[in-house]
Amino acid sequence: MEPVPNSKKNLRVAALAGGVFFAMVGLAYASVPLYALFCQVTGFNGTTQRATAAPDAAADKFISVRFDSNTAASLGWNFKAKQQVMKIRIGEQYMAHYSATNLTDRALTGTAVFNVTPAEAGAYFNKIQCFCFNKQTLKPHESADLPIDFFVDPAILDDPDSKSISEITLSYTFFPADTN
Repeated sequence: MEPVPNSKKNLRVAALAGGVFFAMVGLAYASVPLYALFCQVTGFNGTTQRATAAPDAAADKFISVRFDSNTAASLGWNFKAKQQVMKIRIGEQYMAHYSATNLTDRALTGTAVFNVTPAEAGAYFNKIQCFCFNKQTLKPHESADLPIDFFVDPAILDDPDSKSISEITLSYTFFPADTN
């Protein structure tokens, strides 16, 4: 067998290294949307679920939902939950309200990010409608009522890791939104 010249070996190694480079760049580019999709599907890391309606039957058990609100200082809004805690029947639909006020002399657009703790509850916390699904724009000194329709899936009672949860905290943080 005849040995392969060094130039062909070098070309093959360079092509392999280039292929690995482009594969790594592609994976890095796709990692954020793939991770977001993974979290939405599994409820991983406290990501809540979206639903169109609550189940037909509620459980006989109750759970407390605590509402937390935060605002990035750069937004210039006052954002708070109108209720601190709600005791809800698991499987029943409820509505909670937050309020936001633009404290500045110019229109500002914000977007809310959220999480649920404990993280195991994220797979069972379902939002039917939420202000966090869209960017919110407030005119100077304008206030808005920001509702959320939600329920806790009764399947939480069948999960050995989650059935002992007695309180869920739903936390929102508003950040300035890119309006482009």
